[in-house]
Amino acid sequence: MRTFFLGLALATSSALAQGSDDLDALQLADQAQIPVASASDWHSFVEVALGQAATPHGPTLAGQRLSFDLQFDQRFAPEWRAVFSDRLDLNRQQQPGQASVDKDVNTIRDAYLSWQPQAHQLLDAGRINVPYGAASGYNPSDYFRDYAVRSAVSVDPSSLKKNRMGSVMLRGQQLWDSGSLTALYSPQLAQQANAGSYHPDLGATNAQDRWLIAYSQKLPSSMAGQLTPQWLLQGGAHTHPQIGMNLSALLNDASVAYLEYSGGRSGSMLSQALQGKDDTVFRNRLASGITYTAANKLSLTLEYEYNGSALDDQAWDALRKGIKQGAPLPYLQYRQWQQNQQELATRQEVFVYASWPDALLQHLDLSAMQKLNLADHSRLYWLEARYHLEKLDLALQWQRNSGEASSAYGAALQKYSWQAQLRVYF
Repeated sequence: MRTFFLGLALATSSALAQGSDDLDALQLADQAQIPVASASDWHSFVEVALGQAATPHGPTLAGQRLSFDLQFDQRFAPEWRAVFSDRLDLNRQQQPGQASVDKDVNTIRDAYLSWQPQAHQLLDAGRINVPYGAASGYNPSDYFRDYAVRSAVSVDPSSLKKNRMGSVMLRGQQLWDSGSLTALYSPQLAQQANAGSYHPDLGATNAQDRWLIAYSQKLPSSMAGQLTPQWLLQGGAHTHPQIGMNLSALLNDASVAYLEYSGGRSGSMLSQALQGKDDTVFRNRLASGITYTAANKLSLTLEYEYNGSALDDQAWDALRKGIKQGAPLPYLQYRQWQQNQQELATRQEVFVYASWPDALLQHLDLSAMQKLNLADHSRLYWLEARYHLEKLDLALQWQRNSGEASSAYGAALQKYSWQAQLRVYF
């Protein structure tokens, strides 16, 4: 793994020598962030995956997955548009000498109607996936991510953001040339999550009343170049309002820095997970990093992540020692709650991501990711090689979790795994 990242670093160093090509690299980065409009209202694919996973102290598990992915976005009247997005994963896992275990999971990502009475006004109603956040690995201002992932087919943060359930809400947007204002309300529709294969699971995404206001305004260029900060205010039943902010800035022709922040009064994660004593104070969460895109298309991202509501180093060690002392329940409750919330297990982590389109040969994309927990030094490694054909993708993914058994990443059920995928687009 270190050899792989070293290779990427060498590739970047070579590109750095080509300073005159930095402008081209920036243009490539900009192009990567702009969705490409499609002439078709329908997008669908079928994906077949085969793989193996090794548990820390158990046998190797063989897994197979068949997935159907559908996205539909059509304007059926001048002012009206319908959006539907769904994914069905048919999973099978088997240990040597035992019967297979089947688990089917359907995820409704979007299902809503959009009304556009005027060119700069939008009103949406239905189930909507609203991912917020400027950061890459950890998004403290992504307020609708908790309990939204039903089937994690990859640990890639972009996959987790995309392949999750939206929340049922009413959303209004006012747009103007240099900014936008968004307001949404998401009501409570159920109280308990339901893991049933084809259940809409409104108890996961709409377990309480929530609201959010987002405001973006481009600053005058004379003040700070082309900065367009986004300000968020989020609240709901039984929660204190949280302030969020997203900002990215161009450092030079090839480098972009970003900052994502969320703060407000809240209880600690341990108190919330164990339903313990109220310890509400003002707490901060943030993620900040820099992305450099070289002339050869290689992009490297380095990100620092902080969660002021998670356990500090001493409290994390104490919680882990409870397992050896015969009291594992608090640790298990904390980890389950933290994973459902998609939060950091401890205060600080470092995230590194590398993406190299058309690496070595055309249509071959390489990606690599490492997460490092700074409290227990456990790590998550992930690699992907993906080759694109006109209507076909071939991909190979590899993942490894390292660290002590009760560490942030060493406690994962899979020590390492690999998966080969074939995706056919229609």
